[in-house]
Amino acid sequence: MRYNLVSRHTKEVVHTVDLASGVGISGARTYFIGSKKLDEKEFDKLWDVKYYKMSKNPIRWWEEEKAIIDDELKF
Repeated sequence: MRYNLVSRHTKEVVHTVDLASGVGISGARTYFIGSKKLDEKEFDKLWDVKYYKMSKNPIRWWEEEKAIIDDELKF
């Protein structure tokens, strides 16, 4: 299962990890605490751990790139 590390201040996903399915949120939190090398209180002030969720509006970079190339070819 995948888990996101989310900034409490910006609500931005800063890291995603794929862990065993039985780990749960608490196990993912323990993983992220270890990776950030913070104590639990400091970690909780800065980060939230949530289940992975795809964005409703994913970036479709290939469509943007195609539009740029098409515009450049018109010259």
